[in-house]
Amino acid sequence: MDFEAAIFDLDGTLLNSMDVWEQIDIAFLKKRNLPVPADYVTEICARSFEEAARYTIDLFGLAESVGDIIDEWNDMAAYEYAHNIKLFPYALDYLLHLKANGIKLAVATGLPRELFLPCLENNSVLGLFDTLCSTDEVGRGKEFPDVFELAARRLQAAPQRCIVFDDALPAIKSAKQANMIVCGVYDKYSAIHRTEIEHIADYYVFDFKAAPLPRKGV
Repeated sequence: MDFEAAIFDLDGTLLNSMDVWEQIDIAFLKKRNLPVPADYVTEICARSFEEAARYTIDLFGLAESVGDIIDEWNDMAAYEYAHNIKLFPYALDYLLHLKANGIKLAVATGLPRELFLPCLENNSVLGLFDTLCSTDEVGRGKEFPDVFELAARRLQAAPQRCIVFDDALPAIKSAKQANMIVCGVYDKYSAIHRTEIEHIADYYVFDFKAAPLPRKGV
């Protein structure tokens, strides 16, 4: 398959950040004397921050507002994203290869800009992307194709000429619904869904050393 644009998830795909979120979730719930359900991280990873906060409120019967929970999560995560969270191995090489071959690059993430912008800048990749899209802009998480479709429009690329990289099953499903090429990326938090992801996706990789290359320029 050929492609002219590549759309990347961040958490668990380009960024080695899911352990940080597990620790944030543990600390957030421990503060309220609540246990961490085994599937909690998996359940919220494809949701927008607002959807994840609503899910958390409903799951635990919390009296706090969505805005208060999001603010607390952002405060807990801000330092880690700005200073400590790094790219997965081979991710930078792959981005540079695509850029050198004229492939348009986009981010499609559930993270808010105040978290992902400092992180991309700290990892020296912010300037590689032609557009940065967050589910905050479309109002729905990646269980819907909205953010992927937004990225394709901004890149002026037909959906069938876009490849999406994501680790989460709901995002894999919605990207396929948008008629895009999909590459599932292994992450231990989504490994429980690996068989289904491999069945749906066009490609499945454990790291970006094995990621599909565009035909032109190769």
